[in-house]
Amino acid sequence: MARPLRIQYENAYYHVTCRGNARQGVFTNDQDRSAFLDLLNRSRQIYQVQVLAYVLMRNHFHLVVKTPLGNLKEFMRHFNICYTSYFNRRHKRVGHLHQGRYKAFLIDADSYLQEVTRYVHLNPIRVKGKADLFVKEKKRELERYSWSSYVYYVGRRKRDSFVAGEEILGYFGGNTSRGRRNYRKFVEEGLEGEIGSPLQRGKGHGVVGDEDFVEGVRDWFLKRVRKPREVPGFKGIISQIAPAKILGVVSKEAGVDREELQKKGERGIGRGLLMEMLYRYGGLNQRGLVR
Repeated sequence: MARPLRIQYENAYYHVTCRGNARQGVFTNDQDRSAFLDLLNRSRQIYQVQVLAYVLMRNHFHLVVKTPLGNLKEFMRHFNICYTSYFNRRHKRVGHLHQGRYKAFLIDADSYLQEVTRYVHLNPIRVKGKADLFVKEKKRELERYSWSSYVYYVGRRKRDSFVAGEEILGYFGGNTSRGRRNYRKFVEEGLEGEIGSPLQRGKGHGVVGDEDFVEGVRDWFLKRVRKPREVPGFKGIISQIAPAKILGVVSKEAGVDREELQKKGERGIGRGLLMEMLYRYGGLNQRGLVR
């Protein structure tokens, strides 16, 4: 499976997650978790990254970050090396701590940033033993869970001074009692019904956004990469241009009905142009083109 693209630019937003090697724990106790947050804060300061949300689970973690300097790769490399070094030294072990490299989804902040932070904050009640609780019990569990920025957002803890929550709370009324209440209500709505993961939109290419955002990222990427088709994950992002949209454009420009263009035996110029555009911008291979 191709790796999602690593796209970096100034003021980009990301959901980042990293799992323990072979699903093993990356935290053994609260001392590890405290060290993790201390090192996260240190790396954040060095690379001027804003941490909008986080949650620490037993064998993985989630972050929502903003990179004013467009340096996610450098930030995550430094942070993961620092925490792995700490963990190995304290627990007298060697080798990799994480399962491969971290995963990062580029987020369309205007459309999906709020949903992604909710997804992150709901993680503690998705684990075995918590998922089947009544809604009232889930609400209590969320506010009791210490290793998440959710308690900061709802005003239950002030110590996470490095959490840049103002931007998220701004969608809900600001960094005020009203804004925190509204954000709590928004998150708790995710306990009462089946709300899918917004990250599903980025599966295969790593960009979470609507069609215009994905196309904008694709166009930006094309201008900066000499041979984009050789980059892992590129096929996923170009496939976001719907084949039906390409068909409509070619039909109009070639002056040929859609039905004619789609006929299996059609050999005209319009059909050839359609095949070329579907290959170049629709992400379809030869097998996918033959219909």
